Amino acid sequence: MVLRALLHLARCVRLFVAPALIVLSLVAVAVPVDAQTFRFNSFDVQGNTRTNDASVLQVAGLSPGTTASAGQVNDALQRLQNSGLFESVEVAPSGNTLVITVVEYPTINRIAIEGNRRLDDDELLVLLESTPRRVFSPITAERDAAAIAEAYRVTGRLTATATPQIIRRNENRVDLVFEVTEGAVVETQRIAFVGNRDYSDRRLRQVLESTQAGLFNRLIRSDTFIEDRIALDRQLLTDFYQDRGYIDFAIQSVTPELSPDRGAYFVTFSVREGQSYRIGNMSVTSQLPGANPAVFQEAINVRQGVRYSPRIIDNVITRMENLASDQGLRFVRIEPVLTRDNANLIINVEFVISRGERVFVERIDIEGNQTTLDRVIRRQFDVVEGDPMDARQIRAAAERIRATGFFADVQVAGRQGTTEEQVIIDVDVEEQPTGSLGFSASYSTDGGAGLAVDFSEENFLGRGQALAVGFNTSDGSQSLNFSFTEPAFLRRDLALGLSAYYAVNQANDSDAEAVTYGAGTSVAFPLSEDSRLLLFYNYDHDELTGLVAGEDSQILIDEPREADTSRVGFTYSFDNRDTGLNPNAGVAFALTGEYAGLGGDTEFVRARVRALAETRVAREEVTLRATFEGGAINGLDGGTRLANRFSLNSRQLRGFESGGTGPRDTVAVGGGTNESALGGNYFAVARFEAAFPIGLPEEYGISGGAFFDVGSVWGLDDTRGGAVDDDLYWRSVVGVSIFWDTALGPLRFNFSHPLEYQDFDRTREFDFTVEARF
Repeated sequence: MVLRALLHLARCVRLFVAPALIVLSLVAVAVPVDAQTFRFNSFDVQGNTRTNDASVLQVAGLSPGTTASAGQVNDALQRLQNSGLFESVEVAPSGNTLVITVVEYPTINRIAIEGNRRLDDDELLVLLESTPRRVFSPITAERDAAAIAEAYRVTGRLTATATPQIIRRNENRVDLVFEVTEGAVVETQRIAFVGNRDYSDRRLRQVLESTQAGLFNRLIRSDTFIEDRIALDRQLLTDFYQDRGYIDFAIQSVTPELSPDRGAYFVTFSVREGQSYRIGNMSVTSQLPGANPAVFQEAINVRQGVRYSPRIIDNVITRMENLASDQGLRFVRIEPVLTRDNANLIINVEFVISRGERVFVERIDIEGNQTTLDRVIRRQFDVVEGDPMDARQIRAAAERIRATGFFADVQVAGRQGTTEEQVIIDVDVEEQPTGSLGFSASYSTDGGAGLAVDFSEENFLGRGQALAVGFNTSDGSQSLNFSFTEPAFLRRDLALGLSAYYAVNQANDSDAEAVTYGAGTSVAFPLSEDSRLLLFYNYDHDELTGLVAGEDSQILIDEPREADTSRVGFTYSFDNRDTGLNPNAGVAFALTGEYAGLGGDTEFVRARVRALAETRVAREEVTLRATFEGGAINGLDGGTRLANRFSLNSRQLRGFESGGTGPRDTVAVGGGTNESALGGNYFAVARFEAAFPIGLPEEYGISGGAFFDVGSVWGLDDTRGGAVDDDLYWRSVVGVSIFWDTALGPLRFNFSHPLEYQDFDRTREFDFTVEARF
């Protein structure tokens, strides 16, 4: 049975397979070898309306009369499909004619963005490559969607997506719509450090641009995670340690980790601090004829034992280069050679003076400035075309350009010029907004509630000029101010200022009002790296209205109710808190002197001084600050007026109300009483304060402080025969402060306890201030 079945199967195979083999062999004999090649004498392009036939054939790469293989025809099909011009393409040989059928991409009728609330349409549309009335391209639309998502990523919304959709219209047009899902902001929940021994995590977090989420993280977006900040944080952290002598400091890794729910980042800096070195011996060696090492040694203004810092070395080199320039030496190279004394943790520095390369600045090319004029950028350079090339001066110019605040990014680089001895300096900038419109609401127990409106433009019309207009009103006072500054008057480092002002203030302990308005001009110029001199002239008009005889002091009633004051003066200022050799300490000093009497109704000389010193201690966790202020006025025409005398406000002497100290007329004419504050010809105040953490998590933004103030106002020209006591009586106060950085602004709570005061003084045991900008 089985055998019979197998024989039957064999017979069937013979019947079907043998004829098939015969047919295949006949086909193989009949078909020539070149059956897969074509010779097209003509082409028939169908479906194209915008693209002409010649353009289609040019993209296909085929021409009439040439022989094309099946592979070449397929390549032509692929080129047409990848051209971005057609949705679909079909290629069909028909005899000696190749029929190409295409469906063109539609044109874009309009572009819309939906679902975006955090970023406006105008902010996103400028990022798109797709534009209306041009051919729609799916590849371009995908790139546009990625650009929108990237814009959200920069703001911390890492889960944001954008999906391109098309809506078909007639005449082969489409509306291109990007559907945006913004997602939630991804915050930096925690910033931690590994390997830090000398500085706490709290102190190091203060150095970084990035911040971790705080108590008001839903309102404050400064803690949003932005990956691009990591590079800046690395540089800031490195600069912090190197300025403190840690020459071996290194950041071994920065690890941002996304939480499982993708809602927060945890950033960890792994660092190696090393040891802190101090500066030892600093010497000069010269390999350049005409450069006397002893002369350059005098340019070293750094004492031994100071914490080593690259900034200190740079400052010394700059002084030596300036000295070389004054002596007529050109192309001087000054290189520091560092020798480490690991046993004593000292760095000995030898400055080697040698001949530098003979290279000149051919030109300075500036790009990227759409609004800012070229001259605003060029004036930051100490070199011009044709000067010897100095890499240090170029780097310093780049820093000055960044310091203007006009640009989001500044790149300065050199490239070879037309000859090997010439260099072209390329400056590439990216502008950023420089104007601001601010609305401020404030409250204090002294002045009550207040509102302020401020407009400022730091780069007016792209000329680098500053323009500011402000209006401020609070309980009992109103003011309006205008100022304009040209920082490069006469194309020099000379700042020209113009100002105008109007103010109305309630007189202390009286219903009278003091009205003052005027205008002024000033010029300011640097005297050194840290000092500046300002010369000014002001013309004021002031008047005191609302005084009532028998209720207000007769001293005030007898004074001229209004007067014009023409005064000229100067202010010398010195501040090395940011540029000094010690990054943890610095001082600021200002001295103002003025003379009134060049016209006007009053004549006096007045001087005022203010000095401040601050430092960080306890591994920079605690800030100590001491401030001294003092002043004196001498009336040259018989006496001084209330408008020109001194009084202390509640910020100058805490624990007392504004105008609450100093001479006071407590007896009115006719036996009555009044409480008119008279001010004084002299004042002095010293403030000592400390700010420190109080153990709360730093994301709460709450820290503490303690203070001790002592001061007084005294001296009058008219005391009504001794009826008014104008002697010097020191007032003193101690207190504690609570500082709280909130979404509304910085809050400060002062709890004061006056130690020394007079019976007629106006004391205050609690003071609260807040300022919010929106």
